Amino acid sequence: MLTVDFRRLPVGPGLRVLDLGCGAGRHAFEVLRRGADVVAFDQDADELKSVAAMFAAMETAGEAPLEATAETVTGDALAMPFPDASFDRVIAAEVLEHIPDDMAAMREIHRVLKPGGVAAVTVPSFLPERVCWALSEAYHTAPGGHVRVYTLAELKAKLKATGLRVGPHHHAHGLHTPYWWLKCAVGVDDDDHPLVKAYHRLLVWDIMKRPALTRIAESALNPLIGKSVVVYVRKPA
Repeated sequence: MLTVDFRRLPVGPGLRVLDLGCGAGRHAFEVLRRGADVVAFDQDADELKSVAAMFAAMETAGEAPLEATAETVTGDALAMPFPDASFDRVIAAEVLEHIPDDMAAMREIHRVLKPGGVAAVTVPSFLPERVCWALSEAYHTAPGGHVRVYTLAELKAKLKATGLRVGPHHHAHGLHTPYWWLKCAVGVDDDDHPLVKAYHRLLVWDIMKRPALTRIAESALNPLIGKSVVVYVRKPA
């Protein structure tokens, strides 16, 4: 399930891409499939072991172009172990809402981007996130959880303050918002609740089959209750 629109963040052979806070690696895997050199970066070394194993499996299965490279790096988003201007593209998907000093992380994104490079930054959308916070304290107080709710204006202003030029934005995962509202209402850890299980089955079916009906529904829902907002920024040349 991709949040970033790769039509707006084109990647391919000859480009070096950083997936900052890669988590399970969903965007890093797509970058590799498209032939770019990707660095999956995260502070969770155990999760990166799974990402590295998937990179190896993709290469064995021929899912990655031969010329493309993939590596995992463990570290801190506030002090990344990369030289200035190291990457043509940076992806920071659902990361900044976890970091108390988010401006420091944004400055690091600016630092490691090459002049003219483009980054995609995604965070939870304001309205869906506020409802989750209102429904469940456990949703946002768990260790490593969300420490803030962004308005789109705040996110853009902070990115602009680092020297990045703010470009277009869009919302994503409108079908996923009701699922999280349900989980927050019944208990974020209650995965066995009948309504939660039923909606989860719907989401899995949608991800696997991508039928036209749900694609149309999500397109209509995204501007209203899209779970994530994606902002594209460029480092001035």
